[in-house]
Amino acid sequence: MTTELTIRRRFIKNAAVIAGGALIVSPLLFAKSILNSEAKNKEEVSPNDDLMREHGVLRRIILIYREAIHRVQNQQDLNPALISKSANLIRHFIEDYHEKLEENFLFPRFEKAGQLTDLVTTLKTQHRVGRKLTNHIIEIVTSKNFKSHEKDFIEVISQFIRMYEPHAAREDTVLFPAFQQIVSKSEYKEMGEKFEDEEHKLFGKSGFNGIVSQVSDIEKALNIYDLSKFTPR
Repeated sequence: MTTELTIRRRFIKNAAVIAGGALIVSPLLFAKSILNSEAKNKEEVSPNDDLMREHGVLRRIILIYREAIHRVQNQQDLNPALISKSANLIRHFIEDYHEKLEENFLFPRFEKAGQLTDLVTTLKTQHRVGRKLTNHIIEIVTSKNFKSHEKDFIEVISQFIRMYEPHAAREDTVLFPAFQQIVSKSEYKEMGEKFEDEEHKLFGKSGFNGIVSQVSDIEKALNIYDLSKFTPR
């Protein structure tokens, strides 16, 4: 009887110690679970999402270019320096970064897989043509007599828009979705990390957000930043 009572007392004592330990440890475990949850919920931008939001920058600069054409055609004031800034954003962010990612990481994998090769060939050609158009745009808007080159300016800007709108749309709806199917999940994830590293290497800590901020400043200077202005009345 004494032995049974002793066993019961030891069991209750041990249970109390365990329970007490649980009360001490559980807040730590709870905090750890929150941190883990936050880490999991932290935004991880996939390669496709990364490339597509960069197309958003391209499209916003195309809107700036359209505004420039409108102002020239309607003999309204246009500061060529704003178009020069826009063209240089195209040069450094789209051509020297975004398109280089496509050329170094996407296009070779499609060519190796023998998929969408005709599309890839056209996209590569358009990249080369786009750089020539940007060169021409920068030459015009930085010339001493911009007014005398307005007709040429409209033509070159129009060619840029006409080519890059379908270019970006075809990549968003055909190339990028197919890309995820020709690489492994681990390679796809690793590539997203490489894209992010390259972005911060070239554009600093602010990265993509810093580029968007620069585009916004140009839009504000041209009075086209307010999205409601594009709503039909």
